[in-house]
Parts: sequence; C-alpha cells; structure tokens
Amino acid sequence: MLQGINSFFDKYLKPADETLSEEQRVDTLHLACAALMIELCKSDQEIDESETQKISSILQDRFNLQEEMLDELFTLAQQEAEEATSLYQFTSLIHDAYDYEDKIMLIKNMWEVAYADGNLDRYEEHLIRRVAELLYVSHSDFIKTKLAVKND
Repeated sequence: MLQGINSFFDKYLKPADETLSEEQRVDTLHLACAALMIELCKSDQEIDESETQKISSILQDRFNLQEEMLDELFTLAQQEAEEATSLYQFTSLIHDAYDYEDKIMLIKNMWEVAYADGNLDRYEEHLIRRVAELLYVSHSDFIKTKLAVKND
C-alpha cells in the first residue's frame, strides 16, 4: 500500500549516492511521521476534511514542510489501495532517531488527528496503539496522551 509513498521518498529524499545528509535525514523522519498520520486518517475508511486539515496544521507547525511536498504526499496516500501495510519502515526510522519525548509528541499528534472529526474510531485507536508499541512508548503514556487530547 505504501509503494507510492516510498517512491515519493526516493524522488525527493534519496540522493544518487544513497547517503543522506543531515537535512535529508530530518526530512525523511518528518515525512515518515506524515505518512503515519495520513494512514491514520485513512484507517476508518473515511477521509474527513477536519482530519486532513489537522494533519496539515501539525505538519506545517511542527515540521515546516513545503506545500508542494505536503500536497504530493497527501495525494499519494489517498491513491493507495486498501491492503495490509507495514508500519515498521516508518516507525523504525522514527524509533532510531527520536528521543522518548519526541515519540510521545508523535503519539499525541496522532490522537489529535483521530479526534479532529469528533469521533474516535476503533481502527484509529488500533493504529495508534500499534505505532506506540513499535516506538516502545509505554501503555501509560499512550493512555495519558489519549486522555490529554480527549479532554482538550
């Protein structure tokens, strides 16, 4: 399902010599986070405008992504067919590079996207739980971030 997103990474972020500069590595991490949030948006089979607006807001505020890159990433994610995915390729990058507090912030951002439409779907919660587990975020922090966003 994520083949289009992978080709997007290759197009924008993979230099000819296969080594990434620090800036490209940071961009790759930001786009991995964006891909996870977009997958979250799609997980309940309904792409709600409030969720996509929330993703855009988070990406622009937190990562300062260029509009062109943001638009293409959204387009690729929405075009992908519904099939089994592997989150590991994204979470492994994030796990290796982010400290624990950054991982918690990503989980919090995912809860913000999930609650953006006013309805938490069980598939959204399941996806956030899987990402939290792959990032080794404790269950208590998973719950704390959920409750913090829900009560805002």
